[in-house]
Amino acid sequence: MVPLGLVRRGFTPDGGPRQRICSSTQASAVQMRGMTTLTMIARVADGLPLAASIQEDEQSGRDLQHYQSQAKQLCRKLNAQSPDRCTLEAGDMNFHYLIAEGVCYLFLCEASFPKKMAFAYLEELHTEFYDQYGKRVTTVTRPYSFIEFDTYIQKTKRSYVDGRARRNFSSINTELQDVQRIMKYRSDAKYLNTRSTYAKVAAVTVCVITLIIYVRFWWL
Repeated sequence: MVPLGLVRRGFTPDGGPRQRICSSTQASAVQMRGMTTLTMIARVADGLPLAASIQEDEQSGRDLQHYQSQAKQLCRKLNAQSPDRCTLEAGDMNFHYLIAEGVCYLFLCEASFPKKMAFAYLEELHTEFYDQYGKRVTTVTRPYSFIEFDTYIQKTKRSYVDGRARRNFSSINTELQDVQRIMKYRSDAKYLNTRSTYAKVAAVTVCVITLIIYVRFWWL
């Protein structure tokens, strides 16, 4: 179950589409520096918040406390059977979450922010958070026991929402597409060269057979 007002969209580990799965990366030219965002890290077993970071754009007029309440409610409803990554639509905002090693990493951002970058951001948070606090996650009892992790969250988030980082991400995708096109061209060229070689061999064979028949019937 998910909180009222949220529309569930799953996401495969490799980003591929399936039923109830969203895989499209939405391109956006919107400047994200003033974007309203919420990052929350919580223990899946009981929904206990472990760390959080909030960035509010006062001009947006959004009720961030409402979204924060939804985020906490969502974390409490997750369990071992929940998808390991999922996107939940909340109007013009999206909740993206990643579950790894019994911890939920949740990111609230504008719907225009690319999903692939959102999950890349969450994966990076998981790597660092588990390295620092992985052995203590199951033992803490106080909410926000690792609130000092906010410093790393802020730094990492800036690297993802900054326009240059997004352009670099787009550039990488373009380069990968170029490599795929080159590989396809080479494959097609090899196929055509092979066909050309076979055609030449066949032509020579026909000529030799014709010559043998001519010599046999006219000269012998």
